[in-house]
Amino acid sequence: MTIMNPLRIVCLAALLLVAVNAKQPNSSSQNKLSPSQWLSPSQLQQTPAVDEITLQQLENMSMEKGSQLLEQIYHLSQINQDLKPSFVPSPSNVPCYLVKPNGQKVATSLDKLASACQQQSNFGNEEVTIFITGMPASQSQSVKKANRKMIEAYLQRYDNKRQQPQAYEYSGEKMSRTSSEENSNEWQNQQPASGNLVIIDLGDKLNNFKRFALLDVEQAGAMIGSAIVQMTQKCNVVDETVHVIGQSIAAHVAGAAGNEYTRQTGRQLRRITALDPSKILAKNAHTLTGLSRGDAEFVDAIHTNVYGMGTIQRVGDIDFYPNGPSHNLPGAQNVVEASMRATRYFAESVRPGNERNFPAVAANSLKQYKNNDGLGKRVYMGIDTAYDLEGDYILEVNAKSPFGKRAPVQKQNNYHGTHNSWKQME
Repeated sequence: MTIMNPLRIVCLAALLLVAVNAKQPNSSSQNKLSPSQWLSPSQLQQTPAVDEITLQQLENMSMEKGSQLLEQIYHLSQINQDLKPSFVPSPSNVPCYLVKPNGQKVATSLDKLASACQQQSNFGNEEVTIFITGMPASQSQSVKKANRKMIEAYLQRYDNKRQQPQAYEYSGEKMSRTSSEENSNEWQNQQPASGNLVIIDLGDKLNNFKRFALLDVEQAGAMIGSAIVQMTQKCNVVDETVHVIGQSIAAHVAGAAGNEYTRQTGRQLRRITALDPSKILAKNAHTLTGLSRGDAEFVDAIHTNVYGMGTIQRVGDIDFYPNGPSHNLPGAQNVVEASMRATRYFAESVRPGNERNFPAVAANSLKQYKNNDGLGKRVYMGIDTAYDLEGDYILEVNAKSPFGKRAPVQKQNNYHGTHNSWKQME
């Protein structure tokens, strides 16, 4: 017997309620079913179930069509909260990587992360950056490239020898350097930072849209939060040095991880950064789910696809809306690429010399920003965001790399680097 997808049940229930309300205009349930006011029965029938959607399909759709589809699915999923979270990967199945300054990666799993960190010399003596992926790189070129840019940027940040960083392999694909994003020579004059980069590749387990939609954010976050507690305890890592970065749905997982960390230790993580925090489709009734200010000492967010995969709702102490909030983002052709721009922007800011590429001002809209009606002082989106900030900030971005409107002059050259693959280690 075939089991019907939960979202398909929601759609059919909505159709029935639309029919009932047509005959009973004063029914109290009419106000409850807001989608009936903007979606016809035929449109409801044409809305696919979550297991019928792929990232590849979303990447092949126009920005407008992809955004419309995701908005419909989100609103339908909120009817009586009938879509319940039901997917949590086991810790042993979540791949993790410790990335060394030379690009070598130490592969492990979430359940063994603390022990793997403990085996690394000097781990945790400086800052610890934990990047939680939120989409599968194996399913999307946009995701693969954005994640690779993030890793390369941190390798450059933590490269104490100040050597030109090489091109690294991400998810089995070697990619050459082609833009000023990689060829900037500003790194030569910067003082290096020291630190450790940890990748928790949760996105690898969200390898279809159904898993993405039905992920239990709270349980997944508690699982990762416990792993971070074990890591800090075994390696004597100070809370103030830990920066957790969550991508898409993983931004909310990071928030839940921060709460679990506080529950177990009585202390807060220093910072959580959300890279285009997603809408949450599956929620438990009577439970507040999702990233919010207070999940760490400082929470900042970059929203790049608020009407598609992302959310327009504030989630942090400070929320940045590049070119928005709006339906379009310069240079992005689809909702997946637009969502990944948040990762690309942050990665650009991580590269030495680019920390202040993204100046922003407090404003309620792009129009207000352009009319110079922004309030307060100029601040910077990305790695250099000041921790004492609050509110909504608007900025403009370029369509291509370098994305920051205030990017430093970048010298072009023909250097493309050596393809230097990450080495798998058992």
